[in-house]
Amino acid sequence: MSPSSRGRGVRPSTDLLLEHRLRKRRRERTKARRRKFARFVVGSVIAVFVVLGASGFTGAAVWMSSCNLKSLHPVEDGQNSFIFAADGSLLGSIPAEKNREPVAMDQMSQWVPKATIAIEDRRFWDHGALDYPGIVRALFADIRAGHVVQGGSTITQQLARNLYIKKPSQTFGRKATEACLAIKLAREKSKSWILTAYMNQVFYGNHAYGIEAAAQTYFSKKAKRLTLTEAALLAGLPQAPTDYDPFHRPAQAIARRDEVLRAMLGIGAITSTQYADAVAQRHLHLKPGRVYTRIREPYFFSYVEAQLQKKYGTNTVRTGGLKVYTTIDPRLQRIATKAIKDTLYYTSDPAAAIVSINPANGAIRAMTEVTPGDSKNQVNFLSSAHRQAGSTFKAIVLTTAVSQGINPATTEYLSAPFEYNPTGAGSCNTNPPTAWCPQTYDHTYIGATTIENGTLRSDNTVYARLSLDVGPENLAAMAYKLGIRTDLHTADGAYVPAMGLGAMAVTPMDMASVYTTLAAGGIYSKPMAIRKVVLSGGKVDTESGWGVPRRTRVVPDWVAAEVTRILEENMTGGTGRGAYFGRTSAGKTGTTDSFADAWFCGFTPSLEATIWIGYPSGEIPMTSVHGISVSGPTFPATIWRLFMERAVDYAPFPTDFPVARSSPVWVTHHLQYAMSGALPTTGVSPTTTSQTNTSGDGFQVAPPPKPKPAPTTTPPPPPPPPTTTEPAPGPPP
Repeated sequence: MSPSSRGRGVRPSTDLLLEHRLRKRRRERTKARRRKFARFVVGSVIAVFVVLGASGFTGAAVWMSSCNLKSLHPVEDGQNSFIFAADGSLLGSIPAEKNREPVAMDQMSQWVPKATIAIEDRRFWDHGALDYPGIVRALFADIRAGHVVQGGSTITQQLARNLYIKKPSQTFGRKATEACLAIKLAREKSKSWILTAYMNQVFYGNHAYGIEAAAQTYFSKKAKRLTLTEAALLAGLPQAPTDYDPFHRPAQAIARRDEVLRAMLGIGAITSTQYADAVAQRHLHLKPGRVYTRIREPYFFSYVEAQLQKKYGTNTVRTGGLKVYTTIDPRLQRIATKAIKDTLYYTSDPAAAIVSINPANGAIRAMTEVTPGDSKNQVNFLSSAHRQAGSTFKAIVLTTAVSQGINPATTEYLSAPFEYNPTGAGSCNTNPPTAWCPQTYDHTYIGATTIENGTLRSDNTVYARLSLDVGPENLAAMAYKLGIRTDLHTADGAYVPAMGLGAMAVTPMDMASVYTTLAAGGIYSKPMAIRKVVLSGGKVDTESGWGVPRRTRVVPDWVAAEVTRILEENMTGGTGRGAYFGRTSAGKTGTTDSFADAWFCGFTPSLEATIWIGYPSGEIPMTSVHGISVSGPTFPATIWRLFMERAVDYAPFPTDFPVARSSPVWVTHHLQYAMSGALPTTGVSPTTTSQTNTSGDGFQVAPPPKPKPAPTTTPPPPPPPPTTTEPAPGPPP
């Protein structure tokens, strides 16, 4: 047997012949494909030329008349909307589906239009809508390559395609329509307008539409500040944004940038020295931007966005290119956040929220929330989530009583356990009680006392009786007047007296609005978050009333002055002593059942602030936070003090509360519940007139702050101090 021919490296003659025939067939197929492609390209170009050349004939006239810019609606790319703080700093953007922020030509670097023209349409300033030499040049280049390597479309054609053609395709009909639209567009718009519009429309990759979005996305700067090399890099992206993606394919991006620079040199847009210096830079110096993704002050941001959507609708907000200028003060935001973090610094601590309002006009100056250990919490307790207000609601009860002519300095109520059982079917002796049985938390009482003193003690039994006498319906009416926007009805549609002890859930914004009205001397101001909105065309929206204070007197000035006087006294001699910082101020603490929520609402003559503390995940008792049970006089009061002692420097006027111009009108009342319903007590006799504990009238204050722990260590809690006596409201009847 002879050795294999294959093994010896010799092929039979039949194999050589077959291989030759296969190569020949492959060459013929390749030539056929190129001829077919060439015929298609030549036919398309000739057809366009024929149509254009026949523009003076009837058929061409019909074709041109069928292409009407006015009958076609531009594709809605949308524009990002931006929200700014009071100092003009950017809070964040509301992104459109296509990330886009149009700018004028003078807001672009000089290199941007030069680079764009050089690589996209070098004869842009010389031709009309179509570049016939360019089309022929692209034709022969494509024929030589056997596939499309040069498009031949002018900037005007590309703009027409981007603006008016929703479903691009490679058909002759689409090409003809594109050419027609380009001609019409060139007749109606200037070259400068077309170039500017193109650079604001074209896609640069990574969700960036338009040169401004591209500059921010790749270099974290405005288009006006782009350098030669940066502009050349961006100008080269629209042809193939994925292939030249600087973030993922830097080598290809640099090669494309250099191609743009050569094109710029070729048309005289740059000198040979500038070209040499530019191509010598082999590093892209990218700086990925966050201007379209970062949101500062997310809770306030979401509050503003909700207002915008209510006014304009979701589509306009997300695509309308709005510029929204708000009332928020970044300095106060920083102070508020620091006050919370300096007080609640363990990851296991509850969340805290602050909302602060200017009483003079209702402008929201600070609005923030901190959830230790959970930076991704998105529950906006400031404006949407509802929790029981506890004893902070007593300011509304007090305002209602004073407005009815009940003098809090001389009118006495009984401080003693109380049973309200109007049907006779309930009892305070069952577990749980089937009647309404308000008590103070530590079961200490002082017998007959004035409403004023009952306020300083935050005595639930005094205020339960007072709530019945002024009437639940009147309480609700006053709450709505002062600023509550939450429905205070129970599930069965009733107003109940337990409302007066804060049993109904409200928002921090509700309570901030109430105390702002008192700070303004009885004038309600609708909370204002937006100062001005600039529409996409640059026109300020003056019809929606943004930035115009909406103020209404809701209670007489003497009523507000009397309530403020007592709340001011509460800061130095009542439950608010932990919040006092040596300046004119007024406020009230609040703690709900089982220590699930704790509040402090207070104000100076120039600024109001409401503090809420609780767990966002649910009404979880805060019975061991830094070793104590959290009540209004503890951490909420501390946070309020830390915030306000610095914040007032940015709201210095006025320095005194409004002086009432009208005199009080006191009326003699028959108060049915003032001294009724006393139950046998344990502990202090209900007829005792002495004050209870000296620690804040029975209320403990927050322990002094300690050094913040290292993230990996948890120091042991301090010994628990005496329990608080801020009473819980109890279940509503």
